[in-house]
Amino acid sequence: MAYAVRGQDLSRIGQYIRTANYFWLGLTLTLSALGYFSRAYRWQMQLTASQHKTPYWEVYHAMMVGYLANLVLPRMGEVIRCSVLRRTSRVLVEVSLGTVVTERVIDVLVLASLLAATLLLDFHTFWTFFTDKVLGGRFDALARNRTPLLWAAAIGALLLALAAGALVRNLERLRQHRLFARAVAFAKGMLAGMFSIWRMERKGVFLAHTAFTWGVYFLMDYLAFFCFPETDQLGLRAGLAVLTFGAVGMAAPVAGGIGPFHVMVQSTLVAYGVGLEAGIAYALVVHGAQTLLVVLLGGISFALSMVQAGRPGRAVAAEAA
Repeated sequence: MAYAVRGQDLSRIGQYIRTANYFWLGLTLTLSALGYFSRAYRWQMQLTASQHKTPYWEVYHAMMVGYLANLVLPRMGEVIRCSVLRRTSRVLVEVSLGTVVTERVIDVLVLASLLAATLLLDFHTFWTFFTDKVLGGRFDALARNRTPLLWAAAIGALLLALAAGALVRNLERLRQHRLFARAVAFAKGMLAGMFSIWRMERKGVFLAHTAFTWGVYFLMDYLAFFCFPETDQLGLRAGLAVLTFGAVGMAAPVAGGIGPFHVMVQSTLVAYGVGLEAGIAYALVVHGAQTLLVVLLGGISFALSMVQAGRPGRAVAAEAA
């Protein structure tokens, strides 16, 4: 965050935030809530395909608790939501984690497709911004001298080869270890969850929810342009770019994407001619509103999940079933 706001007029940023049109922001939050409901239904479909029929609201609450945890523990929310589902629905952690891995792989493929589309639609804009603003004169120097890159690639390949050799030499000893057996069992459970999508009966519905979720993400970023006079003239291409690079920032191993998201979104808007202060104000408002929504919905889900996990006789009934 310090990097994102360095050298900028903080009072001007505050003025942008105070005078924003929050009607559009409220609309994006409504869409965001619908996106969460859709993602939870998609996850429920994966769990059902892995032979674990789980009530929708228990799936939703576990997912929202995971999102809440990501605000504190970077990328640990995926494990925590599986742990919550284990307490409330007795779904094995390794199975639910496998479905989450599959979910993330699909999202990465969608994001890669969106990134390709963004660069194809506005390649000149981003190439000019990257070479002039980000790299400056370093790009030409790097192009002339590739030796450091070649050395880094060679060292990386050598380290991978040494690790693979050590694993092969000690494989038989590892097989006799109890922890290795547990790891293999866990991996099999994860694979069962990961490949559950192939056993899914309504794959079209699953793909429709995936498209709906990403469509909601796009509308959230695009409609937020109308919060500020400096961004309300931006078009659909700019909305797609903010969605794509903002998602890359959110994927960074930082609690809640705080910092990387703001830098990526601000830089994207600057590439489209928006000022630094207006760009960071947009990122702060969008990210802050989404964070508050996750805190609210995740907090409610956390409380309800704890109540569900502690119901008398629930654990006994689940074990008997």
